[in-house]
Amino acid sequence: MSLKSIKPLTRAPLLHVSVQESLRNFISDNGLIPGTMLPAESDLANQLGVSRNSLREGIKALESLGVLEARRGVGIFVKAFSFEPLLDNLAYGLGGALRQVEELIEIRRVLEAGMIGRTLAMISDHDIAELRDTVNRMGAHAKRGESFADEDQRFHTLLFRCQNNETFTRLIDIFWLAFYKASDFVNLDNADPVATWKDHAAIVDAVEKKDLVEVKKRLDHHYEGISRVIAANK
Repeated sequence: MSLKSIKPLTRAPLLHVSVQESLRNFISDNGLIPGTMLPAESDLANQLGVSRNSLREGIKALESLGVLEARRGVGIFVKAFSFEPLLDNLAYGLGGALRQVEELIEIRRVLEAGMIGRTLAMISDHDIAELRDTVNRMGAHAKRGESFADEDQRFHTLLFRCQNNETFTRLIDIFWLAFYKASDFVNLDNADPVATWKDHAAIVDAVEKKDLVEVKKRLDHHYEGISRVIAANK
């Protein structure tokens, strides 16, 4: 395959930033797909007019962003897009910034309300049975005064699984990570696990009845509870 030449650098105060930008442009200009191996480091460094150390800094930065993948003894490859780098770094970026977490929760609330109608049209009896099973496990924990974060996350994933929307599924993961990372800095424990369990049970009831108005009402009620927990910790 004949590749377009990599564009020369416009040197910036941080050289590795310019290296990253040139590598991104090289991938884009040539339409390189995930799994494509880049030219050898020596060739890239020569075309860019930088040292191999500067090139490697840029490559490492793009690895951390999930753009490139270095395979030891083989070469540098274009990597398939993934939310994983964002998920990994979001926990450190948000820290205890409750305002940003609150904004993410509101975005999630709107997205779930907007997507739930499609779920009602597509969800299977099997998915509903799994939701019921998850709610029952929530109830068992709630009656013992225990938290059930894993079941809660699974519930919301199951609620939209039938849509096969991988991007939305990953966004749900981002929201969960943000919320529970904030828990490392402030107390966001569920003060009323029984009420939260009952909220989820009511959502399943509405889903099973295919009652869009009711399920949106129940989702709103659920998120109001989350918002109150955050507000109490400001």
